[in-house]
Amino acid sequence: MPILPREQPELPPVEPHLARRTAESFGVDAQRYDQARPGYPDALVARIVAGSPGPDVLDIGCGTGIAARQFQAAGCTVLGVEPDARMADFARARGLEVEVAAFEAWQSAGRTYDVVIAAQSWHWVDPVAGTVKAARLLRPGGRLAIFGHVYEPPAEVAEPFAAALRRTAPDSPLSGQPARRPLDLYQAAYAKFGDRIRETEQFEDPEQWRFDWERSYTRDQWLELLPTTGGLTRLHPDQQAEILDTVGRAIDSLGGGFTMRYTTLASTAVRTGAS
Repeated sequence: MPILPREQPELPPVEPHLARRTAESFGVDAQRYDQARPGYPDALVARIVAGSPGPDVLDIGCGTGIAARQFQAAGCTVLGVEPDARMADFARARGLEVEVAAFEAWQSAGRTYDVVIAAQSWHWVDPVAGTVKAARLLRPGGRLAIFGHVYEPPAEVAEPFAAALRRTAPDSPLSGQPARRPLDLYQAAYAKFGDRIRETEQFEDPEQWRFDWERSYTRDQWLELLPTTGGLTRLHPDQQAEILDTVGRAIDSLGGGFTMRYTTLASTAVRTGAS
């Protein structure tokens, strides 16, 4: 399974931030998205919070508020910025303050923050304009943290999924991609995020963090998550059903479940005191 949009930094077409229809398609079933998508390692959240000069967090592309609620639980005050009004409404109903806009167009009205996070959403942001804007929004000593999951189901699941996607949706931008791709491709993508941060000359030297963990999935749990991914959100229900049937049979052949190895990567840096 390739890294998938919003939950992972897809390595697709050139400049994925221009693919707005896909970027704003995840709210088609916000409740399923929120229930099926995994949260973030507690160690990652704790490390960001411990090094923050204060509690004010801006969450770029907050979605349904999965990351934001973790930061709230850690004692932070969080404002989300989310381009999909459906996702924003869901997050608000669960106690998060959200403003609807693409990050590049969002107006901060002079507000600044101790932490700016992008939880598996940064690939939908213009990499140059977004980094410069994040620097402008951070107080001296504040941290920019860009992070997301890398995950690959077993080949016995990933390969039937890729074949079904090619068969049912040959025009999908994901249908021509390999079923599985190595972790180092995504580590390289996060290193590029770090390069963009460095180029602003507004941050201390960027750091690359890594957190490894596992999660077990039953057949039903994985089939609940798949429709929330960018490869499927814009497909016709009949196309989705065919893909899910194929993947379900593949999981059945493994005994009805599998263990997923996750790696959560982060590219992060502290804002200097320079203006």
